[in-house]
Amino acid sequence: MREGVKSPEVVEQMIGQLVRGLATTIKHVFRKPVTMQYPEFVPPLQPRYKGRHWLHRYDNGLEKCIGCALCAAACPADAIWVEAADNTDTVRYSPGERYAKTYEINYLRCIFCGYCEDACPTEAIVLGHDYKLAFQTRQDAIYTKDALLEAVPPGGAPTPQAVEPGSFDRAIPVMENPE
Repeated sequence: MREGVKSPEVVEQMIGQLVRGLATTIKHVFRKPVTMQYPEFVPPLQPRYKGRHWLHRYDNGLEKCIGCALCAAACPADAIWVEAADNTDTVRYSPGERYAKTYEINYLRCIFCGYCEDACPTEAIVLGHDYKLAFQTRQDAIYTKDALLEAVPPGGAPTPQAVEPGSFDRAIPVMENPE
């Protein structure tokens, strides 16, 4: 046979494949669409979903993070950077001897595994249910301590606080029912 000319068997096979493909398409035309209208309807998240990180505070407004950097050590993607500094009674950020002076998470590296959450002794870092993490630049993908800290709870004071000398002698305050 000449090149470019197909035998009748090949043509018949191609027409059969075309008919099967069109039948599949026609079958799906009459089904109800499964598309969700996202901005108007937000789908429910699973309870164990791990999204954006949050740094929590105590009820008095002090930060739970004591700058131990165990979260950074546990991170397999090396996405967390913690730099600690010492607390004083005139400038107190956390109840312990130290606090996180710099806390950054690079979301271009983060794999949302939750190891940072497991490693934290004070339960300061928690992966929440926020999933809207769109960035325009690489610098926008690095969340700093200001972006990660939750708001000051009602009745609490913002950090840094001035406290009476000797009022904080433990890194973790005594709690009745810790989470």
